[in-house]
Amino acid sequence: MPLLRRLASRLALACLLLTPMALNAAQTPTDPWWKHALIYEIYPRSFGDSNGDGIGDLNGITAHLDHLQELGVDAIWIAPMYPSPQIDFGYDIADYESVDPKYGNLADFDRLLKSARQRHIRVILDMVLNHTSDKHAWFVESASSRSNPKADWYVWNDGIDASTPGITPLQKRFAHDGKVPPNNWESVFGGSAWEWVPARKQFYYHRFYVQQPDLNWRNPAVEKAMFDTMRFWLDRGVAGFRLDAISTLFEDPQLRNDPERPGTNDQGDPNLHSLYSDNLPEVHDVIRRLRAMVDTYPDDRVLIGETYTPDVAELDKWYGGERRDELQLPMNMLVGFGWQARFDANWFRTTLESSQQVHGQPLLVFDNHDNPRSIDRFGDGSHDVQRAKVIATVLLTSRAAALTYYGAPIGMATATPKRREDVQDPIGITGWPREKGRDGERTPMQWTPGPQAGFSSNTHTWLPVTPDYTTVNVQTEDADPESLLHWYRQLVALRRDNPALRDGAMQFLARDNAQVLVYRREGAKPVLVMMNFSGSAQAIDGKWQEGAVTTLAASDASLRKLTSLQGVQLPPYAAWVVTPAH
Repeated sequence: MPLLRRLASRLALACLLLTPMALNAAQTPTDPWWKHALIYEIYPRSFGDSNGDGIGDLNGITAHLDHLQELGVDAIWIAPMYPSPQIDFGYDIADYESVDPKYGNLADFDRLLKSARQRHIRVILDMVLNHTSDKHAWFVESASSRSNPKADWYVWNDGIDASTPGITPLQKRFAHDGKVPPNNWESVFGGSAWEWVPARKQFYYHRFYVQQPDLNWRNPAVEKAMFDTMRFWLDRGVAGFRLDAISTLFEDPQLRNDPERPGTNDQGDPNLHSLYSDNLPEVHDVIRRLRAMVDTYPDDRVLIGETYTPDVAELDKWYGGERRDELQLPMNMLVGFGWQARFDANWFRTTLESSQQVHGQPLLVFDNHDNPRSIDRFGDGSHDVQRAKVIATVLLTSRAAALTYYGAPIGMATATPKRREDVQDPIGITGWPREKGRDGERTPMQWTPGPQAGFSSNTHTWLPVTPDYTTVNVQTEDADPESLLHWYRQLVALRRDNPALRDGAMQFLARDNAQVLVYRREGAKPVLVMMNFSGSAQAIDGKWQEGAVTTLAASDASLRKLTSLQGVQLPPYAAWVVTPAH
């Protein structure tokens, strides 16, 4: 990093530190801030458009910080805002130490950072360590020849002879100059994961889009360069990073074929088990070194991982197990995105209980920029908001840090394109109609019932505003005390102020009731959380909490004045949070 840029970054950080970050009411001085945090993901293209070009930007985020403060957000995670050709809407980074002009500039970022800090909101950046854009200067140099200084910064291979016995049809499709890719590895977005470069007469590896070449993490110079880019932002004052696709940093050096599974994927390619192209053990060595570097900074900087794992035992490895020397907050995707995830009390009882079996604080996630929104995945088309209140209760009353996504607290729906010609996401274009892409969960934030939902003054926003914006928006829900937004605010405030909800262990009750999920958060004054996952009233067993109770939160008005559990019927899709009255 040039010396002047490093000095400017440290000066910006010093200015920020002149205004200490206040502790939240529920946070003790010894707790790291992230342990009880509500983290809010922002997709910058879709949050707020300040200049009328139809695309969200950093100043648009700054303009809406008061809303986030009122919601009770502790930190915002901003999806990639770096300079990029935008093939993968920012996850193809061309410069790790600047801001894409579509979103603003470094001065805008510093203004956002300062404004957020004034509201006791931290800023977390998305960091893509696995790959760069093919327009990044590193790759342009690497692809130019086999002898340049960065020739080994990416994963290159000569390929194998096209007449080699046993090569797959997919390899044959990508033949060049008598050579085919060295193995059967596939891009997540379709086709071979190997692309030919005539200047080198070699293939490079790309786990994702062809425009996203994988870095060679077996080269120490790559690690140093990437750590330096992270120091650039840490010096500037960011609170940490969400690490994208972190399990994919390393590939099998022997380039063995991944085992085939039956059937084909949404791109029409064979289903593969990524045994040799994902989640190799070497990645944990990198994460330990990264954690050690981040820990040299003050203010409890945090590393959050995009960690899709098959079970909690695998998830625990991302904490570093008993050493706890890797990620502070690997994402638990099993509860909200598990392949069997459904609106079912037994499902949540089982997965929430297992979520506690890690060496660290769980981080629960129900919504993000890559998956249909939870209100659709767990809704039934008739009681979506009621069910969304139950999901919010799970997210915000469990013993865990919580991650939400813009629009989830107001119940924004997934708006999947109806026609291929309307799709923006490249994976939806190539995979149509089996794969329709991720546009549906990335539509503009709905602020008001006015034009373009208050997102932009431009009638042509980068994605269309969802048609229900006239009723599903911040302004309308702010005026309705029974809205989903008010429910979120109530629960967020409760988890911040209540000691049992902050620190108490979870004890699961009523295990034989398939319709009701009940758990107690332990403490000097415990809290009982009850949720009805059915469409009919369910009896409450008063022995869970004998004596008088005080309602802390109730999604159904009929529960709010009750002072006992005796003889109570929990209404359909209702959530009720109580504590002993004395």
